[in-house]
Amino acid sequence: MPKKPVTFDHDNPEWTEADFAGARPLDEYPELAAAFPKSKGGRPRGSNKVQVSLRIDRDIIAKFKAAGPGWQSRMNEALRRAQG
Repeated sequence: MPKKPVTFDHDNPEWTEADFAGARPLDEYPELAAAFPKSKGGRPRGSNKVQVSLRIDRDIIAKFKAAGPGWQSRMNEALRRAQG
């Protein structure tokens, strides 16, 4: 990935030591914290799933994605059925 030149963003300047010293935790602002619900994230414990990397034709991926959320689970089921 080519490196992009670093430019100064006037709307979002780099924090100074004073900025960090004055920072407060998000939980001190409950109305703001409510806008950012905590993500459970990651695979549930006890899962027997393994992350892999493989190449699949674009049209196949597009077909599964076109059916909406859950396309990876549907693809898993299709592979399970094909296994026999």
